[in-house]
Amino acid sequence: MPSQSFSTQRRAALLGAGLIVLAATGFSSKSILIKLAYGDGAALDPITLMTLRMLFSLPFFLLAALWRPDTTAARMRRLDWGGILLLGMLGYYLASLLDFSGLQYISAGLERLILFLYPTMVVLLTALLSRRRITPTQAIALALSYGGIALVFVTEGMITTPPHLTRGAVLVFGSALVFALFMTGTGRLIPRIGARRFTAWSMSVACLFTIAHFLLTHPLTDLLVSGRVLLLGLMLAAFATVLPAFLMNAGIGRIGASKAAIISAAGPIATLVMAWSILGEPLTTVQIVGALLVLSGVLVISLKKEAEAG
Repeated sequence: MPSQSFSTQRRAALLGAGLIVLAATGFSSKSILIKLAYGDGAALDPITLMTLRMLFSLPFFLLAALWRPDTTAARMRRLDWGGILLLGMLGYYLASLLDFSGLQYISAGLERLILFLYPTMVVLLTALLSRRRITPTQAIALALSYGGIALVFVTEGMITTPPHLTRGAVLVFGSALVFALFMTGTGRLIPRIGARRFTAWSMSVACLFTIAHFLLTHPLTDLLVSGRVLLLGLMLAAFATVLPAFLMNAGIGRIGASKAAIISAAGPIATLVMAWSILGEPLTTVQIVGALLVLSGVLVISLKKEAEAG
């Protein structure tokens, strides 16, 4: 019986790890699909592409929110709905808007590495809000991460000399910071109402904010895009939004959030490989070293959090 139980636990852990890898790869494909859409030749702006993504995503998230509600979860209170409204607007609307805007100016690889800094920002925000000092280990991790980003940023400027590189990096950094605020605020809601319900409703809120933004600033005819852009919008919804969100939740349910955060390091690596093979973005030794520094710093932060949780 003990060996059978161990075998079951091991299969669950392997399945959970596999689900996290798939989710991280799906999320990482987002920047590739966005860059492909921007390169279609049409005058496509961020909010139009975001709206296509959210229009395709919204039915799935509403279905997930309403289908077979968890009778064991706590009843939703007015304060919970307020939290979902605020966090959905921050984490999946504003952060996405900044990210989509930044991708007009920087490479997919640099974008993904900047976004991957959000765990370090969570550490800084937590230290600031709780007035705790940064530990030496955290300081080393932060130095590795931000030193790596600086290296990749400078290298990209020297190799490709893209216009408005700094603007793009600042926009994506802002996206990561907003997402860090979102993650800091989820700690109270998710344990109370459940990850699936929180994800479904907060994503639905973000979809509605995005659609409202589009309707206030664009004519409906702007959604009459080419078939290729329409297909990319559908792929953004299915493979880079809906499926990864639920795969990530399923994986976290099997192996826990701390281990999931560590395995998610596969995401930036997947983006760099896809950006090189699909978009033709350069991949130099210096960029690889910078990426490894970023990943090392974030992994040190994640491992420390797991040790503290344990």
